[in-house]
Amino acid sequence: MLSRTADNLYWLARYVERAEYLARILEATQRLASVPIPIAGGTNEWESAVATAGCENAFFEVYEEANEETVTEFLAFSPDNPSSIRSCFEVARTNARAVRTALTVEMWDAINGTWLELKRYGNGPTSREEFSRFLRWVQESSLLFDGSAYRTMLRSDSYWFTRLGVFLERADNTARILDVKYHLLLPEAEHVGGPLDYFQWAAILRSVSALTSYHWVYRESVKPWLVADLLILKEEMPRSLANCYENIVTNLDKMAGSYGRQGPAQRLARGVRTRLQNSRMDEIFQRGLHEFIQEFIADNNRIGGIITQQYLA
Repeated sequence: MLSRTADNLYWLARYVERAEYLARILEATQRLASVPIPIAGGTNEWESAVATAGCENAFFEVYEEANEETVTEFLAFSPDNPSSIRSCFEVARTNARAVRTALTVEMWDAINGTWLELKRYGNGPTSREEFSRFLRWVQESSLLFDGSAYRTMLRSDSYWFTRLGVFLERADNTARILDVKYHLLLPEAEHVGGPLDYFQWAAILRSVSALTSYHWVYRESVKPWLVADLLILKEEMPRSLANCYENIVTNLDKMAGSYGRQGPAQRLARGVRTRLQNSRMDEIFQRGLHEFIQEFIADNNRIGGIITQQYLA
């Protein structure tokens, strides 16, 4: 496969996954912002949404304050934000068009249909209720594309590159959600374990479709260390870091077998997976959850760069 084709497939999958992630973050932020003021106090949920998306500096170059209007505009519809939902779907569709012959009919129809439907929204929904429906539509569109890839693609290097894009992006997103909640979202005056803390962790679980899974696994009230355990170490959880790296290693190994050689991407990915498998939640909290996640994000970015050098450059 040409490296340019592989690169288009890889980033197509990453941008579709990123659009869904932004929709989930905005939906969770809407939930948090709806908490009554006597309970919420001085929360900074809209600023945390921008921080979770990883574009805080770019946001404050344009806006002075993070509120519902400015954040939804910047993260959902701004053409000047390369990571907005609109920009993600536009770049994804451009990548898909460049490698249309490498996609199945169902995949092309899914991403092209999403882009055409998005254009009908113009500058965005006119009400909060309509915006909520828009966020749900974004998630459904991502699921439609991902499902069409999973159910129709030949299991070859084209498929493996799309899977790498999905799971590298998903791992980064899950790590950032945890990190921002742990350090930015809870007001300094609010006690950990209080009603606001509980509501916020439940919203985070909903943002990664994990609230029901949490109760199935732990069968008790929402606790921060158990949420972290689910989203970091549980391979059974589709959006956990452990699950993402199990899939990253699997797809990298399939490419190595197909091409007849391994490289630094395979070795580093196995190292991250092994570290996750050997970690325990009490040790992570003792060392510092923030430090653990920051190290993970750095390793995940490093693997993305190595994959680019090894296969896509």
